Amino acid sequence: MISFLKSSAFTFLIMVMVSLLAAPLVQAQSLEDVASIRVDELSDEQVRAVMRKAADSGLSSSELIEMAKAQGMSEAEAQKLKNRIQAIELGSSEVATAKSTPNDRKPREQVDASIIRQNANQVKAAMQEAPALPLFGMDLFYQKDRNLTFEPSLSLATPSSYILGPGDMVYIDIYGASENYYESTVTPEGKILLENIGPIAVSGLSIVEAKKLIQSRMARYYEDLQGPNPATFMEISLGNIRSIKVHMVGELRLPGTFTLSAFSSVFNALYAAGGPNQNGTMRNIRVMRNNRQVAIVDAYDFLINGKANMNFQLQDQDVILVEPYQGRVTVEGAVKRPMVYEVKGGESFEEILAYAGGFTENAYTQRVSVTRLTPKEKAVSDVYQEQFGIFTVQAGDRYEVGKILDRYTNRVQLKGAVFRPGNYAWSEGLKLSQLIQKADGLKGDAYLPRATVLRAHEDLSTSIIPVNLQAVANGQEDLLLQAEDIIRISSVYDLKDEYYLKISGEVRDPGIYPYAEGMTAEDLILLAGGFSEAAATNNVEIARRNIDQAEGEMATLIPVQVNSSLSLDGSSEKLMPYDNIIVRGKPNFALDRVVMVEGQVNAPGEFALKSADERISDVINRAGGLTSFAYANGATLIRRTEYYDTESERLRREKNNVKLLERVATEDPSDAQNQQILRLLEGSPEGYQESNRDARIQYRHETLQEISQGEGASIKIKQQEAIAIDLKNILENPGSKFDLILEEGDIITVPKQLQTVRLRGEVIYPTTVRYENNQSMKYYIDRAGGFDNRAKRKRTYVVYANGEVARTKTFFFINTYPRIEPGVEVIVPSKGPRVPLRVGEIIGLTSGLATLALVISQINFNSGSGN
Repeated sequence: MISFLKSSAFTFLIMVMVSLLAAPLVQAQSLEDVASIRVDELSDEQVRAVMRKAADSGLSSSELIEMAKAQGMSEAEAQKLKNRIQAIELGSSEVATAKSTPNDRKPREQVDASIIRQNANQVKAAMQEAPALPLFGMDLFYQKDRNLTFEPSLSLATPSSYILGPGDMVYIDIYGASENYYESTVTPEGKILLENIGPIAVSGLSIVEAKKLIQSRMARYYEDLQGPNPATFMEISLGNIRSIKVHMVGELRLPGTFTLSAFSSVFNALYAAGGPNQNGTMRNIRVMRNNRQVAIVDAYDFLINGKANMNFQLQDQDVILVEPYQGRVTVEGAVKRPMVYEVKGGESFEEILAYAGGFTENAYTQRVSVTRLTPKEKAVSDVYQEQFGIFTVQAGDRYEVGKILDRYTNRVQLKGAVFRPGNYAWSEGLKLSQLIQKADGLKGDAYLPRATVLRAHEDLSTSIIPVNLQAVANGQEDLLLQAEDIIRISSVYDLKDEYYLKISGEVRDPGIYPYAEGMTAEDLILLAGGFSEAAATNNVEIARRNIDQAEGEMATLIPVQVNSSLSLDGSSEKLMPYDNIIVRGKPNFALDRVVMVEGQVNAPGEFALKSADERISDVINRAGGLTSFAYANGATLIRRTEYYDTESERLRREKNNVKLLERVATEDPSDAQNQQILRLLEGSPEGYQESNRDARIQYRHETLQEISQGEGASIKIKQQEAIAIDLKNILENPGSKFDLILEEGDIITVPKQLQTVRLRGEVIYPTTVRYENNQSMKYYIDRAGGFDNRAKRKRTYVVYANGEVARTKTFFFINTYPRIEPGVEVIVPSKGPRVPLRVGEIIGLTSGLATLALVISQINFNSGSGN
């Protein structure tokens, strides 16, 4: 029974496969097996399906027919398919005749486009495997990044010398007294068939010859087509062109027989075959026709002179023979195209140099070194410039074109404090004073007592010659220069420390400023934008460095009295380099300090503090007290941290530096003092330290940043933080310890009456539930589904609406949970991940326990024996 069922299933499977194979052939086939189609068995819809698939593949109807032929479809079957396709395109089921209208003409197509495309893809695949060759001209046919195809233009007028052959489509226009239009394809027998006229043999004739023959035949039917005064005229043109077979043999990348357009030239065929290979010639490509040589192509003539000889067209069954190269030479060095070149017999080095594009700008053109192969060994020769045209090259030569020497024959260099430093031409008798005049003279900061001249000798050793520039400028002495002398003139600023002044405290733009001789404290304060409103003009101090420092004494402090108007005063203290002016503030000066009250108060907004000890209750009373919707237990105080001030200070310093940079940009940036400012802004000057408070804050800030960025850390540095306050107690007991003194920037927030409790962490379902009066935490935990398995119950804590935190307390293993108020957040922490014991740890633990048990049993045994 089972075998019968298996046999029945197998029979059913065979029937299904047969039914599938019996389905319309087009539905199962792709374009790759289109040659197996039987046209007579296809319906019009199935033919349309083939046409659509061909269109999706980028093939025209004619390309589809040619591809089917290339895959083995018979000529008769291909003609049937062509007729069916034409009938569908014309909207008729009848076979199209040779007569039509000019409006039905289609653009000229290359009937073998699919085959040419296939050849090109094969060549491209072969090219991808070929290495890059340093042979001149090889990239004409082989270059991965370019698509040079030499494809003939099909939109050109039909050449009068074009030879007709089987497959060409001929258009014949009759116009004038009579009008008619014919089109016909040259049959394999070489004839065109015209309606009511008959066959005309045109194969092997040029367009001009075919026109004369057809016109003579047409004259039998159109009497006024010929004669001295014809009234009817005839034109002949070429439609779709035929394909030809060209045989590519010899040293090629992809030799074989190629199907090409009848318009193709030798370069088209060479491209289809990938061009010559490494051993192939580029200079002697032969074209054979009917066993006779009809042309020789030199690719160098096209590359160098642009002569491609495109008029010479290939014919069917032509043979292109690429022989091995005759000889090659190598040109390297300072030429524009250092490559390997193929040479013909009798060519000179001058011709090879032209192939290489000539010399580069830095080439040594007087002599070229050549390495030549002799019958036994190599030999080296020199080819001089006057011999380039008569020196005959030989195969295997290697020409090396050198470069000019990297040195100067008449140069002197002038560097330093002159108006135009740089290189200058040296001539016999040039003196230092003359060179300084060429450089438009010395700058004002030039150091006159001494300059140096670095002189190189013939043995490449150097020596220093000191020069008194003051004496040279006065005409008392001078120095005769030599070629390659280097003159260095120092600036006075290069020979002393960078002088600067520093001002800090209550000025508008504190910072670092350049020192100028004769500056006073008033001058520096003016540069810093003047006093700020908080400045105490009678409390200004200058910290001056001690040049001769006694033990433990670092600076001298000089108190100065500065006129608040900064007017001229003959008694003003003169500043010295590196002085630090400190302008202190007024003792009791303070700007307006503002706090803000938000939320459920009768008059929210900003409030200025009227005294230094104003408290929360005072400001709440000034705000009109709480509204009836206020929730006092949820009130919070938001206060700036010390990092807020640090950030503000940093922004202020950056603003001051920008002002200094803008001032330098408006002046001369190359000025030595302004360059000093730019250097000082990049880093603090030597010996300068920030105040202890700023340094402490910065150290704390960096330390906390490192902690917060560490693995597993959760510390977050904030510029503001919330402070839990008991507003209800504050309002009932003003001035108590709960009533905090307010500071600048404080924000008091009073929320509305809250009615929910939020549960987060290790509960079954974290959620927010309605607040129920007099309910314990256990009630709300149950509303969230209870504790999770990983919940750490004794660590549960509560965050109240005002920011205060209360944790669970444990007494004799009994957990006492915090009270619950409206707006609280209950957080249940996790026990953390459970680390499973590894096999080795388990074995070690059990072994230890076994050993311990053995020791205990032994002790018990010994004790029993002793008894």
